[in-house]
This record gives sequence, C-alpha cells and structure tokens, in this order.
Amino acid sequence: MHLRSIARIACVALFAATPVLAAAPGAAAPEFTIADTAGNPVRLADYRGRYVVLEWTNPECPFVQKHYVSRNMQDLQKEWGAKDVVWLSINSTSAGHAEFKTGDQMAAWMRAQGGAQKATLIDGTSAAGRAYGAKTTPHMFVVDPSGKLIYNGAIDDRRSANPADARSANNYVRAVLAEATAGRPVTVATTTPYGCSVKY
Repeated sequence: MHLRSIARIACVALFAATPVLAAAPGAAAPEFTIADTAGNPVRLADYRGRYVVLEWTNPECPFVQKHYVSRNMQDLQKEWGAKDVVWLSINSTSAGHAEFKTGDQMAAWMRAQGGAQKATLIDGTSAAGRAYGAKTTPHMFVVDPSGKLIYNGAIDDRRSANPADARSANNYVRAVLAEATAGRPVTVATTTPYGCSVKY
C-alpha cells in the first residue's frame, strides 16, 4: 500500500499541461494513422460510419492499472465491441521516455490483461496525443459515425487509483455510448480527465 501511495503521488496529474487545447465535443475528430502493436497502420478514417472509443493508456500508470485490475476497461471493451463500437487503445508515451513500450511489449501486456479492444496503437511520436490534447492516462474520447467528437474526458467520476472504486463509479463512457447509440442527445459531453500525465 505504501508503494502504491508513492506511485500515485508521483504519477497523478489531474490537470496535466499539453501543448494544445484538448479537442472539443462537436468538433471533427483529428484524423490519424498510427501503427498497431504488429506494425500495421490503423486509420481513424477507416472506421467512419461507426462509433469509436479512443482510450489513452500507459501500463506504468496506477490509474490505468486500476481499470485493468478491476477488469472495468476490458468489460467495457467487450460490452461495446459486441455492439459494433470500435475501441482503440493508444499509448502516446514518447519513444525517448523511460516508460515507452514497444509494440511487442504493449501486445504482451494487453494479452496478460485480457484486453478486448479492436487494436492497441503505438503513438511513439506523440503526434496523435498532441492532436487530441490527451492529458492523462486514461483519457477517453468518443467519436460518432460522422467523425465528430461527442465526448472528451474521464472514464468515470471516481478519481482514485483504487480498483475497488471502479465498480461503484458513474461510468461516463458507458453513459455516452448508451445515449448516442439509442439516438438520444449526450447529457455529459465533457469532464475533467484524471490519472497520470501522458509522457510526451
């Protein structure tokens, strides 16, 4: 517990600064082409016509670990993947940073966690992260079938690194997807993300 507390203090950045403003709901989602863990290019444009969830991630972050240890993230990936929602996990840790993970390393970590996303992407230049203004891991974005952002923010309202908190939280991503896929307006389109700073 002591080591977890130290890691949490060292890693947390609720309002991490980024070079650009975060992409706003209502705006067109910035396009990208990023290699997946096998080196294959993945383009956001390839999924036009479907809902897409973008999950910024970093295995070293206690807040990311919270959502994978609790299986909250994997369950969301499976739940919405079964409803034809595309889930992309993006690691924008700079290739020069000590926490950078290669494609093989990220693939192995996601396999160990039982990740169920469509693809895990290695944004080693951090270009996509900067384009979206991704601030934390996790930081969640939802893109609608027209390519417009409809959500930018936290995964939920329990701003802690405790896995036990994930199940009792109000999950913003689930709520946005439930509303949007049912043809209803999104009630909460923006929240403040919490977690570790993206390692640009």
